[in-house]
Amino acid sequence: MSEPTDVTGATSRVGRFAAWGVAAVTVALAIAWLIRTRSTENQSPPTATGGEAMPGMDMSGGGAAGDGSISLTAEQLREFGITFGEVEVRTLTDVVRTVGVLGLDETRISAVTVRFGGYVERLLVDFTGRSVREGEPLVEVYSPELLAAQEELLLAARLQEQISGSVLPGVQPSSADLVDAARQRLLLWGISEDQIDQILADGQARRTLTLYAPASGVVIEKNVLVGQSVVAGQSLYTIADLTELWVDAEVREADAGLVHEGDAVSVEMSALPGRLIPGRIEYVYPTLADQARTLRARVAIANPGGRLRPGMYATVRIQAAGRSALTVPASAVLDTGERRLVFVDMGGGRILPQEVEVGRISGELAEVIAGLEPGQRVVTSPQFLLDSESNLAEVMRSMIGQTTNMGATDLQGGDMQGMTMPPTER
Repeated sequence: MSEPTDVTGATSRVGRFAAWGVAAVTVALAIAWLIRTRSTENQSPPTATGGEAMPGMDMSGGGAAGDGSISLTAEQLREFGITFGEVEVRTLTDVVRTVGVLGLDETRISAVTVRFGGYVERLLVDFTGRSVREGEPLVEVYSPELLAAQEELLLAARLQEQISGSVLPGVQPSSADLVDAARQRLLLWGISEDQIDQILADGQARRTLTLYAPASGVVIEKNVLVGQSVVAGQSLYTIADLTELWVDAEVREADAGLVHEGDAVSVEMSALPGRLIPGRIEYVYPTLADQARTLRARVAIANPGGRLRPGMYATVRIQAAGRSALTVPASAVLDTGERRLVFVDMGGGRILPQEVEVGRISGELAEVIAGLEPGQRVVTSPQFLLDSESNLAEVMRSMIGQTTNMGATDLQGGDMQGMTMPPTER
């Protein structure tokens, strides 16, 4: 009965040897395939999608170097429409665009103030917004004090006349000092020279005296009514000259350092589209608005014909003084969100991405603080294609390096856990 047992054991040993042979052949084939795949990847340049070319972008003639640069043929440069610009020291002129509101020229505002107590008998300018001329009558006021001062003036005048005709020895031939004192008192109360001369000519005091406009303009405030009592120091009218207005431009805190007195300004009104009004910054206020975080800059503009109105909104463009700076075309800067890149032409079709520090951007120029040198050439379009190719090449190199390290570890450590061995017969 021992013979059947020997046949069964021999059969089991033959099955085990066959299974191990199949496993060895499988491992050998896997190693050969991995070596061949790595050799092919190292010889073939990465493409825009890691294996298949992007539609419309054939990089088969170029490649990516270890420093992240990209090599392109002259035909590819033409096909992709890649253009270049120079890194140069240029005069950088900043244009600050902001908004403003028209307001009154504070130096052209006049107040009509009564200098004596009394009562308003008649209003000659009786509503706000009326235009007045310098010297135009505004209001007639009755004042007991003013009436008494007129009587004193007439009395001094008559006394002077009597004394001047006297022939008594020792009597002064003139008493002009009394008349001058009475006249001066009326002048200090705001009574005009013409009115005083008229009182002396008539020889009779007037019940009311008239106050006149001190300047031409528009009445923006009226604080008086017929029959109203007034006291010394009370303001009756406020008159503003509108031939020149102020624009208060609101400058952002970030642009505060660019705005200076004397900078040229162009103002465009919403009510007058397409019409640019030139001006200059006359004054920059010393403080910022707490809530809006803006700086006020005052611009004086002419108002011929009175078409501009205080309170209108304006668009203000401030031409800041020029300064020399290292610049590149603004289109050359690619902002990725975390950093800013430019692609530098290294010659021979080789393009290298370079991180830069950018300052102010003015129009078509961008200020370069660090990262570039004068005389270099940079790509101005289309950088997004080059950025995609450069990033993809970096990813491919990382993946290849990880695969190589993993393969070497597996082979050296003899890690066969990922392989399934055929079952042996028992």
